[in-house]
Amino acid sequence: MAERGLEPSPAAVAALPPEVRAQLAELELELSEGDITQKGYEKKRSKLLSPYSPQTQETDSAVQKEPRNQTPAPSAAQTSAPSKYHRTRSGGARDERYRSDIHTEAVQAALAKHKEQKMALPMPTKRRSTFVQSPADACTPPDTSSASEDEGSLRRQAALSAALQQSLQNAESWINRSIQGSSTSSSASSTLSHGEVKGTSGSLADVFANTRIENFSAPPDVTTTTSSSSSSSSIRPANIDLPPSGIVKGMHKGSNRSSLMDTADGVPVSSRVSTKIQQLLNTLKRPKRPPLKEFFVDDSEEIVEGIPQPDPNQPKPEGRQMTPVKGEPLGVICNWPPALESALQRWGTTQAKCSCLTALDMTGKPVYTLTYGKLWSRSLKLAYTLLNKLGTKNEPVLKPGDRVALVYPNNDPVMFMVAFYGCLLAEVIPVPIEDAGGQQIGFLLGSCGIALALTSEVCLKGLPKTQNGEIVQFKGWPRLKWVVTDSKYLSKPPKDWQPHISPAGTEPAYIEYKTSKEGSVMGVTVSRLAMLSHCQALSQACNYSEGETIVNVLDFKKDAGLWHGMFANVMNKMHTISVPYSVMKTCPLSWVQRVHAHKAKVALVKCRDLHWAMMAHRDQRDVSLSSLRMLIVTDGANPWSVSSCDAFLSLFQSHGLKPEAICPCATSAEAMTVAIRRPGVPGAPLPGRAILSMNGLSYGVIRVNTEDKNSALTVQDVGHVMPGGMMCIVKPDGPPQLCKTDEIGEICVSSRTGGMMYFGLAGVTKNTFEVIPVNSAGSPVGDVPFIRSGLLGFVGPGSLVFVVGKMDGLLMVSGRRHNADDIVATGLAVESIKTVYRGRIAVFSVSVFYDERIVVVAEQRPDASEEDSFQWMSRVLQAIDSIHQVGVYCLALVPANTLPKTPLGGIHISQTKQLFLEGSLHPCNILMCPHTCVTNLPKPRQKQPGVGPASVMVGNLVAGKRIAQAAGRDLGQIEENDLVRKHQFLAEILQWRAQATPDHVLFMLLNAKGTTVCTASCLQLHKRAERIASVLGDKGHLNAGDNVVLLYPPGIELIAAFYGCLYAGCIPVTVRPPHAQNLTATLPTVRMIVDVSKAACILTSQTLMRLLRSREAAAAVDVKTWPTIIDTDDLPRKRLPQLYKPPTPEMLAYLDFSVSTTGMLTGVKMSHSAVNALCRAIKLQCELYSSRQIAICLDPYCGLGFALWCLCSVYSGHQSVLIPPMELENNLFLWLATVNQYKIRDTFCSYSVMELCTKGLGNQVEVLKTRGINLSCIRTCVVVAEERPRVALQQSFSKLFKDIGLSPRAVSTTFGSRVNVAICLQGTSGPDPTTVYVDLKSLRHDRVRLVERGAPQSLLLSESGKILPGVKVVIVNPETKGPVGDSHLGEIWVNSPHTASGYYTIYDSETLQADHFNTRLSFGDAAQTLWARTGYLGFVRRTELTAATGERHDALYVVGALDETLELRGLRYHPIDIETSVSRIHRSIAECAVFTWTNLLVVVVELCGSEQEALDLVPLVTNVVLEEHYLIVGVVVVVDPGVIPINSRGEKQRMHLRDSFLADQLDPIYVAYNM
Repeated sequence: MAERGLEPSPAAVAALPPEVRAQLAELELELSEGDITQKGYEKKRSKLLSPYSPQTQETDSAVQKEPRNQTPAPSAAQTSAPSKYHRTRSGGARDERYRSDIHTEAVQAALAKHKEQKMALPMPTKRRSTFVQSPADACTPPDTSSASEDEGSLRRQAALSAALQQSLQNAESWINRSIQGSSTSSSASSTLSHGEVKGTSGSLADVFANTRIENFSAPPDVTTTTSSSSSSSSIRPANIDLPPSGIVKGMHKGSNRSSLMDTADGVPVSSRVSTKIQQLLNTLKRPKRPPLKEFFVDDSEEIVEGIPQPDPNQPKPEGRQMTPVKGEPLGVICNWPPALESALQRWGTTQAKCSCLTALDMTGKPVYTLTYGKLWSRSLKLAYTLLNKLGTKNEPVLKPGDRVALVYPNNDPVMFMVAFYGCLLAEVIPVPIEDAGGQQIGFLLGSCGIALALTSEVCLKGLPKTQNGEIVQFKGWPRLKWVVTDSKYLSKPPKDWQPHISPAGTEPAYIEYKTSKEGSVMGVTVSRLAMLSHCQALSQACNYSEGETIVNVLDFKKDAGLWHGMFANVMNKMHTISVPYSVMKTCPLSWVQRVHAHKAKVALVKCRDLHWAMMAHRDQRDVSLSSLRMLIVTDGANPWSVSSCDAFLSLFQSHGLKPEAICPCATSAEAMTVAIRRPGVPGAPLPGRAILSMNGLSYGVIRVNTEDKNSALTVQDVGHVMPGGMMCIVKPDGPPQLCKTDEIGEICVSSRTGGMMYFGLAGVTKNTFEVIPVNSAGSPVGDVPFIRSGLLGFVGPGSLVFVVGKMDGLLMVSGRRHNADDIVATGLAVESIKTVYRGRIAVFSVSVFYDERIVVVAEQRPDASEEDSFQWMSRVLQAIDSIHQVGVYCLALVPANTLPKTPLGGIHISQTKQLFLEGSLHPCNILMCPHTCVTNLPKPRQKQPGVGPASVMVGNLVAGKRIAQAAGRDLGQIEENDLVRKHQFLAEILQWRAQATPDHVLFMLLNAKGTTVCTASCLQLHKRAERIASVLGDKGHLNAGDNVVLLYPPGIELIAAFYGCLYAGCIPVTVRPPHAQNLTATLPTVRMIVDVSKAACILTSQTLMRLLRSREAAAAVDVKTWPTIIDTDDLPRKRLPQLYKPPTPEMLAYLDFSVSTTGMLTGVKMSHSAVNALCRAIKLQCELYSSRQIAICLDPYCGLGFALWCLCSVYSGHQSVLIPPMELENNLFLWLATVNQYKIRDTFCSYSVMELCTKGLGNQVEVLKTRGINLSCIRTCVVVAEERPRVALQQSFSKLFKDIGLSPRAVSTTFGSRVNVAICLQGTSGPDPTTVYVDLKSLRHDRVRLVERGAPQSLLLSESGKILPGVKVVIVNPETKGPVGDSHLGEIWVNSPHTASGYYTIYDSETLQADHFNTRLSFGDAAQTLWARTGYLGFVRRTELTAATGERHDALYVVGALDETLELRGLRYHPIDIETSVSRIHRSIAECAVFTWTNLLVVVVELCGSEQEALDLVPLVTNVVLEEHYLIVGVVVVVDPGVIPINSRGEKQRMHLRDSFLADQLDPIYVAYNM
């Protein structure tokens, strides 16, 4: 509504000519139906109003000046604007119902206050294709809701108010303001999204330039420590090693902590993502509510418990202890019947012609009237049939006391009434239930032992059937026999048959179902005596007399609808007119017309019905409500009912409605009618109102609100205690201690009129139905048992009962109580008409991280724009924060009509909560605010300098403690009579093999079909290497010591080129070839290694040579400056005059370049002696010799993969079957089939290969069996890795292929690092790998604490194979460089003859070499051994097992790479741990990666489900990381599968992902910025 200031008030609208009003109403309707846009509506409306605008404004200001009185009349009089009421007749946005003028004003005031605090929320980024909402009917299920009903948000019917009219400005003015700098939280964000749509990220910068974001003094900052690493750009597909562009480090991460990305300044502002993150940081710098003292310290071992300490200034109750309040005595009337059935018998036989119940058709016209005579005769027939006609004489189906389900639709009260009384006469127990099919209802039926269901013929026809015509077995329901109760199917009882009617006793009469807060359905059993006494109490309280007419709009199967409309009417021979919900939907005024037509004395309604009648009021000018002596408002227990009652009275007082006729009452399934206002005497003063402080209420204390009217709650009384009853108020939690007089508690009643138990639930029954109140000392007060009503309230002056909420709607957050209904009302008071569909809002709490958190879910109108929605969301957050002083954890909008409904159209809260928690709510907008809500995180850890118990790495050695070190077998002591020993160089060994065993095949290369495409015997390889060496000399003119890049796909040519280089004295550098389809991403890496290694020449194949010089390549790199490129496809048959022999074994043999997961490119130098030692260690560990065959499915470019592919066979003489991993993508069976075909005992693979087989062949094990694949030949299946072993993957692989013979002992892993490519390898002898469970919380504190399996927060670690011969490791504190003790965490240092001899860098940094390759312990090592630092954290633990040497075995456990760890809140996190938690939460998460940026934790998840699940993941991710890791996620990014880059070893490249995210190159489905 364009200019809110000019909007006429309802009173002014009322003054317009009738035809203009009609046109306005028509317009309103079009807008609410979505037939016209907001803009069009405003245009047409202002045109219509322009002739009247001067007077409109005057009236408006006049209205404003009227004093706001507490009496309802003046304020409510303004609400009679007919145009407002017409609109929802045909189903538009019915959200005006819940308005309370006072509350709306309060919300407006609160929001105005917020405007002063300038802040900008970053709006989530959403892929345009996602959630484009089509018109409501196309994308949502058909609407059966017609707004909603009692259970949900529906009940704050409220009058419209002048205040509402000048409520919030619309988006346009907001945006303009924000640019001037006076914005509230949502303003800048709305501008942002405008910028996005246009694609001008510049507009963000403008907003920033103009929006001041204020930093308050030193708040607890979420952004304190720095941890980040080098950056890079360009998009990266999976499976490629990519270094950062331009950053080459032959150095350890630790020395390079600071980097470009540490500050926001390092990022170009044009980057959309980082601007948003900056915005998020600025927002988060606002102080949190609790001051620091409320944080509590987490000493390493203590679990975080509970909630910040209570506020010392909170209000406390000061009154005396209350005394139970008695109702007036229950009168003894001589002609009251001894049982309800007797009353029916009396009227049915003496007053047979009197009307008992009238049913209406769909148009609201009376269609059938049941007389007392008919009710009696038909109930008799049914009772007789039930007892005598269902089974045989000896085996009746039903016996008295059995339970029977009643399944009748809501528009058939007549059939229901006959069935109900028929059951009572047959002495079976009716259980009326709602629509067939609910699973929880099935649980109730099962627990009640129900085998029989009564229904009508029409209803039975409507039930779903199986193919052979039987009724479907509903999920969770017991097997039922269905009995149709239509008259024609019943048998007439013989003349002499009479039902057995005994005086009412405590035997059960019927069971009323109720749904608990958690969604389970329970049956409240009501005895015959309670049913009778309750009728008597109601008759006395309502002063019922014979022949009165009562109009019932409520559900006649339960609660007040059943008690008044089915019981009390029979007791008093009254006439009920039942108005079903379906009629109310089509004709909201129908109940008022019935009162008028039948001169009814009593009407039974809910606030909803009052509201609907007001909206439709202009259709009927001539109705009269003067006959009503009682208008019973049955949800008077809802604190927001007061404004509906006021508005209704002011509108219908002119139609004869008497103020004293409005009688709110409070009811619950357990206690039945708790209190009801008695019909008043004309002219007597109306009862007062209580205006309570919301803040006081949240502490459970009654305080009259004087100062801050914004956070006040006005409640009306619900009358007095029932006749013959007694009431007390007890504390809602803990023992039932009586409250003080100024304290809110749960209302308990004691009388003969309540329920007796929850059927079949003895334990819960005791706590609810047999409560003996206690005093403050804990001793019982009296011996009368009370029933808990589930209502919260207090007894006010004059023994009036006030209800302020329900136990079911209670949200306990940080020790304060909030009422879900109140929060819904606040949400609706925020200009919700553009956003919320029909006012449908659900509020509930979920338990996350030791406290309850509030979740608000609303249905979004199909025509709501992203802008409007986001703006509404941010303002709701402010309003709730202001009025209730509580933060909302999650606010979600779902498409219209998608929330689960109760049978009468309300929102099913417990099912909504269930969907939210399991991630199947499918929101279309979501805003999480964990930073503002979660105030109970442990204090960030401060690092204390110096050694001591608080030092960062615990375990600086204490005297007498075993140093954490371990070693493989000693190489020197192993006797080998092997001829290989006399050769120092691999090239010599190959020459020797070419002479000794020329035809022995060393290598076999397979293709995707599993056929051998190429083999190489010793001689063939030698010859081929000679030719390549001669070409290097002839064409390349290379000298000994020149570096040569080998660019080949995995295969034998690569091996030949390697030995060719050795023969020529050149230094080979193996490089993965670029990907032809993705040159822009893969070629720069090749170029970089070529440049960094200062290669003099490139050896490659013809195809790749053409690719390197192609036009596509030129687009990615400078192709003119490649060094000499030689293709080795067609070589001249030339022999080298002589082969090169290095002068010493310390000479360089080859360079090993690799990109770490943090995106660092490092080359290490491998000497000939290291190569020799490495091959020898592997040979000994795996027992390799020439008669053996091994299968290798690895990439051959670096690390141990390269050594196994190119070096080991030549050294040991075994045969290697080579399987290029990329071939597996075309044939998943290839690797396992090869192993089976060649009966291979030892095979090596990477994690990516194992994962491919596990995921791809998971459901194909039977196919493998039929193909005859058997893996029982495998002795060792080794995963080559440079990371913590992925135990879960190994276990699932083992379990999966156990059925085809794979031994669970076979699978193991290796461990290597840059400084030493092979530290551990399981091998053939020695004990199996051991596993331990460690405590994750201790790991974050750099401590190792071993726990039992199944302990909470435990992490399963596996040993990374056995330490290789000749290798020694020690665990060292990386800061003090001192050794640590057994089972303590530290950096793994290694000493071995095959350690690399240093980094190969452009600038040889000696200090780094010394630090990483030749470093000494600071104490405790007399031998002064030189160690190399692996950069990995781990620990050594001595086990009970015996090693090959006969000593106890020391197991090495790798925890993770130091440079990958995230430092957050002073603790050290390993990304994989967070990722594992996240991957578990939802079936649609394919992969997950985390990184930090400016101390915000960013979680990226790949979504493999449908895009509508994207937003479901946001709360789940936030919850699990908070629960399991005590961290608040800053940004959640949902992307397509395959976006997270993974290198050839199967490791995630998180830094590349981070750079792509910051450069806005991920094309995310959704980015959520958590507040």
